[in-house]
Amino acid sequence: MATFLTLHRAPGLSPEEIAGYAPDVAEGVHARFGNLYVNTVSGFIVTVYEADDQNALEEEFERIGFPFEEIHEIDFVLDAGRLAAMVAGAAS
Repeated sequence: MATFLTLHRAPGLSPEEIAGYAPDVAEGVHARFGNLYVNTVSGFIVTVYEADDQNALEEEFERIGFPFEEIHEIDFVLDAGRLAAMVAGAAS
């Protein structure tokens, strides 16, 4: 499975409205939910999903009824631990 980051815009989306999507998101028919990051004031939303491919993720958003603006496959991840190891390696 590949990891995807998606961008959405939904100004004024409330936590209660987000909760309304929760059962469908949790069902995960075509893709598996990972994370959600939201600025409820601006409506900027980022999600992280795992799916077989981008088409499967697009089908998942269509099933849920939540539009997206962009989908990007992630091919490199850097967490704090790997960053520290990278910096330590650069200092050697």
